[in-house]
Amino acid sequence: MPDRLLPLIVEPDQLQPLLGDPRLLLVDLSEPPAYAQRHLPGAVNLPYASIIRQEPPAMGLMATEARLSEVLSAIGLTEDSHVVAYDGEGNGRASRFLWTLDVLGHPAFSLLDGGLMAWLAAGGRVEAGSVDPRPSRYQARIRNPEAAADLAYLQARLADPDLLVLDTRTPAEYSGTDRRAARGGHIPGAVNLDWTLLMDPERERRLLPETELRRMLAELGVTPDKEIVTHCQTHHRSAHTYIALRHLGYPRVRGYAGSWSEWGNRDDTPVEQ
Repeated sequence: MPDRLLPLIVEPDQLQPLLGDPRLLLVDLSEPPAYAQRHLPGAVNLPYASIIRQEPPAMGLMATEARLSEVLSAIGLTEDSHVVAYDGEGNGRASRFLWTLDVLGHPAFSLLDGGLMAWLAAGGRVEAGSVDPRPSRYQARIRNPEAAADLAYLQARLADPDLLVLDTRTPAEYSGTDRRAARGGHIPGAVNLDWTLLMDPERERRLLPETELRRMLAELGVTPDKEIVTHCQTHHRSAHTYIALRHLGYPRVRGYAGSWSEWGNRDDTPVEQ
């Protein structure tokens, strides 16, 4: 297992001295046109669509092991790589990629706090064009299934007081006034925390200080003694919350990839409003 080069949440000034380190793999989750316009030096592009699987109505499932093996080999991922991921839109896409790596049991990865905007604000250098990865032969296998929850898992454990469902959608989605599935509302007993509330808009949407995050979560009953399952509409926003909880040391966190696009479009799942 490789040594971690960086903490899970990394600041631009922590990353800067490691640029060019052969153990580091910078991954930009922007769409290709945005990536081509500007990206961190040496960063490879990984379009978000390549890491998800759509089986309507569930629109954000994890890609198959075979597909992930292909995609991750194409960007040059190896077992010795320390991945640093980012995007330019709040880090939801980057976080979803890191959650995927966590499910696969990849040992070393980090999120660039604040993403591309924080890097630019810190005076970080960027480049245009593209970087040609050195392809690898990465074999994607689910080695950490405890990082994921599926529909059956949630249905079986919904009444368990040890489990807390954390819904990171907007309050309007949670209440059902903003309906984005056949049914509006939320999973019974779920706690709502809009994912953007964890970020500081005055600091390029970096995570808030740890003490503030812990206070906010504690007030909602989202405590480390519980098993937390995060979800949103397609496990994009909730993947960011998943990474934040991991950063805070929560020992039992899962991401529900099916999220509301699956739960809210079925007729055999309970719903509250």
